[in-house]
Amino acid sequence: MKSLGELLVQPGPFSEIVIGNTAIVRAMIESGVRVVTSYPGSPTPEIAEAINSIPKDKNPLYFEFSTNEKVALEVAFGAAVNGFTSCVFFKSVGMNVVADSFVQLSMMEIPGGMVIVTGDDPGANSSQNEQDNRHYARLSYTPVFEPKDAQEVYEMFKQAVEYSKKLRSPVILRLTTHTAHFKQKVNFGTFIPSPLGSPVFDVKNNGPYIPIAQNVPIMKRRALEKLQMWAEISEKYAFITNNGSEIGIITAGLPYLSLLDVLGENVKRVDILRLGMVYPLPRKAITEFLKKHKIVKVLEELDDFIEEKVKAIAFEERIDVRIVGKMDLEDWIGEYTPEKVYSVLSKFAPELLRNIKVPNNTMRVLNRPPQLCPGCGHRPVFYVLSKILNEKDISVADIGCHTLGFLEPYNVGQVLLSMGHSTGTASGLSMFNPDRKVVAFLGDSTFFHAGIPGIINAVFNKHNFTLVIMENGTTAMTGHQDHPGKAIKIRQILEAIGVKYIWEVDTYQQDKLEEILRTALETKEFNVVIAKHPCMLKFTRERRRKGVIKVPQMKVTNRCTLAGVCITKFACPSFQRADDGSIFVHEDLCIGDGSCMIACPSGALEFEKVESGGDAK
Repeated sequence: MKSLGELLVQPGPFSEIVIGNTAIVRAMIESGVRVVTSYPGSPTPEIAEAINSIPKDKNPLYFEFSTNEKVALEVAFGAAVNGFTSCVFFKSVGMNVVADSFVQLSMMEIPGGMVIVTGDDPGANSSQNEQDNRHYARLSYTPVFEPKDAQEVYEMFKQAVEYSKKLRSPVILRLTTHTAHFKQKVNFGTFIPSPLGSPVFDVKNNGPYIPIAQNVPIMKRRALEKLQMWAEISEKYAFITNNGSEIGIITAGLPYLSLLDVLGENVKRVDILRLGMVYPLPRKAITEFLKKHKIVKVLEELDDFIEEKVKAIAFEERIDVRIVGKMDLEDWIGEYTPEKVYSVLSKFAPELLRNIKVPNNTMRVLNRPPQLCPGCGHRPVFYVLSKILNEKDISVADIGCHTLGFLEPYNVGQVLLSMGHSTGTASGLSMFNPDRKVVAFLGDSTFFHAGIPGIINAVFNKHNFTLVIMENGTTAMTGHQDHPGKAIKIRQILEAIGVKYIWEVDTYQQDKLEEILRTALETKEFNVVIAKHPCMLKFTRERRRKGVIKVPQMKVTNRCTLAGVCITKFACPSFQRADDGSIFVHEDLCIGDGSCMIACPSGALEFEKVESGGDAK
């Protein structure tokens, strides 16, 4: 049986049950994509996993995790403008990071073709907001494909590449959490390896590429002319189901599938226009659809992006039709699951739901509060700081596993904007606050992604706060991807920047950690504590690969006074209370790291078997 990686590069057609993120990789290979770049972020990391599963000697794709999304986009652009088809992918908020360069792309002539895959996140399953990246398309004159399932992810990516190369312009493939993880049997085509080709970067024939005053009108006109061509192409992606109804529904992506799921046989009582391209919209198809109906519902997740344009078309074409879009605030929020669509339709046309039961997902999983993993090196930092800081002191969170310090029982990290914001926000909070200590957090991956400018600013402008860099050696929250810290030492960069006070400590050395943090917080100048310990998820996986079988290694002795510090303050999930009130160590959770030992006030914790992931003393 072939592995996934071997399947992805096999020459002949095949069918396989995969998620959308995997289907897109086969589409890249069949389409002749050469360069793929990314910065990891849900819901898109599985694209990288699929690429990396391909045997190195058979992989036609150059792939890199770049320092951040902006760099990833620029690397992909550089390859595409040189004639090599490229793709960059990232999560929803990654679009904010790339924006400065992204908005220029449509004005550039891109001979190789370039696809930008954005993983939007309705429901904010793994993001700090629900931003709708379709707005960036309108801002930048960039077309957007929106597939409904894994099969269309594969097909639309290939078509996006074809049109991008033909029009020599960028194109967005907009995934959502649903389509990225939608699993189904996908029918794949043939992979015919092609020669690499020669670089074609040619300013004379393909330029200008410098958007200065004399060139911008020429470049913008070219972008708008291409957008008109994309508008004609979008007419091919207007899929109409005509049942002769007076009621029409315009939709796209997941809402379409949820609509079919909710209505069942009642779907024959409505006409549906499903949009495969959501920018630019197919004006002709929408106009004809509006003319044939008395009332039209626009069913879309997040913002009223399609709704606004549909209403504008109806006004401009003077069509007598009632258009119903968002009806209340709840329609703007969350993923359009069948339950959500049922609720939306009940406000619009309850008669459509006659004899239909409210969708009920009987497979709901019990809620589990987010928490740091057993043995996590971040836990001692939060535990120690929760003892040191008082209520008036200020702590600034950042993006990463360490964001969870905000939760009980630590309550460390009170404000969060975006990756790398902590240094700038802490700088502002430290002003005019002589009696309040300010501490900020930054992950090691985020340090390279967006943290360095804020640190330089703090040094240059002489701000006074403590920055704790949580160094676990990986981009843990999104799947343990590598980052530049593997080759470049954080301390060396800090020293080069001019940071005067730098401490490094293994977080399992809690006495030393507490001493350093107390000293740092009393220092009246910007300072950095590098709190180091390997991500224990990664450590335990590597240990298993070496044949070490995990066994319960910590035990609660009879010295336990039932104070419960291990549960209520240190909060390692390995510790649990029995029905009789006693405390025990859960065998399936404990990894034998020993970081809990110092936290126990009665010294009741011992190693059952010494096999520690770090020095706990």
